[in-house]
Amino acid sequence: MPEQRTYAVYFHPQAIDVMGEAIKPYLTESAEGKHVLCHEIDTSGTFCEMTLVKTNEKGKPVECEVMIPSGMIRLVIAITGDETDFGFG
Repeated sequence: MPEQRTYAVYFHPQAIDVMGEAIKPYLTESAEGKHVLCHEIDTSGTFCEMTLVKTNEKGKPVECEVMIPSGMIRLVIAITGDETDFGFG
């Protein structure tokens, strides 16, 4: 069975400001900056399509798709394995 791959998608600081409250529920904070963790990503079009799993108000996992303009993305890092807590140090 192939290892699970997670993607950390970092945005330009201005993009986070422009997206405002709409992106905040999906952001993860770290020492490296704010980013979105997703398990699938498609950067082939005008919009970057990110598929991620969030927890609903009942505590159940819900898969959702977030689409943002590709020009707002600064960096995408692919993380292989179960560990999604990573850093650059």
